[in-house]
Amino acid sequence: MIDKIKQKINELLSDGSVKGVVALANMNGHVAPCLFQKGDDLETLSLGDRDIAGDARYPLNKILITIARQYPDDTFGVLTRGCDERGLHILFRLNQLMPDKVVPIGISCPKTLALQCECKKPWPDDITAGEKSEGIVQKRVQDAEGMDLKKRFDYWTNQFSKCIKCYGCRDICPMCFCRECSLECE
Repeated sequence: MIDKIKQKINELLSDGSVKGVVALANMNGHVAPCLFQKGDDLETLSLGDRDIAGDARYPLNKILITIARQYPDDTFGVLTRGCDERGLHILFRLNQLMPDKVVPIGISCPKTLALQCECKKPWPDDITAGEKSEGIVQKRVQDAEGMDLKKRFDYWTNQFSKCIKCYGCRDICPMCFCRECSLECE
């Protein structure tokens, strides 16, 4: 799978379709976000911590927003899972990114990750690599939606009472774009 991604990125960089591609790189045994600008750098490309698509969670869309704001006339590619792609569509609608300036490079998530995330569609519309695994029924959401209004309010109050303000939800959200975080406001 990683070879298909490398080939796609190399093609985009070589033909000048994109100025760079926001993806993951394995640097000294650690996976981190990286802006690839030359095909020669692709030997460090990683799909995740164990090269399993999607297992490393980094907000690549947020990184892309930062880069796109600095270089508004340039086009960039970004490695996207199904959830990242859905986030991109929201960012397009909210005019945070321009669709003609973003080239998604789609990877599907494996079934084990889809189970863990309870993801209905663990693949992007345009898959560069990977297989469409079966979507998962979101049982917890169904259970909450089946409750009457009072029980649902109590359920969510209980869920939010567990929050320790670590901001993990904000950090991983594929469509967050506030320059000043509204979650940090008291």
